[in-house]
Amino acid sequence: MQDFLEVTEVVWHSPGIFELRARRNGLAFVPGDCLALFGEDGAASRPYSIASGQQEEEIRFLIRRMPGGEVSGFLAERKPGDRVKCSPPFGWFRPGPRKDGAPFVFVATGTGIAPFLAHLRSHPDAPPLKCLYGVRHLADAVERDWLRGVCDLRLAVSRETVEGAAHGRVTDLLDDLPIAPGMHFYLCGLDAMIDDVSQWLEARGVPVPHIHRECFFNAA
Repeated sequence: MQDFLEVTEVVWHSPGIFELRARRNGLAFVPGDCLALFGEDGAASRPYSIASGQQEEEIRFLIRRMPGGEVSGFLAERKPGDRVKCSPPFGWFRPGPRKDGAPFVFVATGTGIAPFLAHLRSHPDAPPLKCLYGVRHLADAVERDWLRGVCDLRLAVSRETVEGAAHGRVTDLLDDLPIAPGMHFYLCGLDAMIDDVSQWLEARGVPVPHIHRECFFNAA
């Protein structure tokens, strides 16, 4: 069992969102898996979804630095060669195609795009029918240009007006979603978004087992 990750780099995507990269050393995972990463004292930990592809030699995590966060603050200050205590991979959120080949859709806010990046980097030949992605500022939209090249991306930016993106919440894009029998919907990010999208889908007849949820943040 791998108890530590060796950091290779910390890359900032915006003032509040960074990517922690570490040597993978053969660590096996599937898209949707998380690792618990520990803070400085080795006691406090938080689960972070893997954002890298299964073929990559590094393992990556998208992390929002929380004000006063004892884990995110510690991780944000790591340097190449530092070691971070971690758990083995775990998880139950499995974005991607079903065995029956049914179409599927991704809906993410903020760093909730991470498991969808892991899927698309691992399986670029199996994109979602659509990917709805909501952020506060354009700089928070990680890999937006790459995403546009590999899937049908719809971007919503809530706190600034950006050409080529909707101004508002990701839920403002829901009317663009096709609803068809057998479709599956994968929701990841803020709990309020997940609740709103789930209710919208259920009101249109989508069965609850076809709505897959992974909450990263609580609105409270």
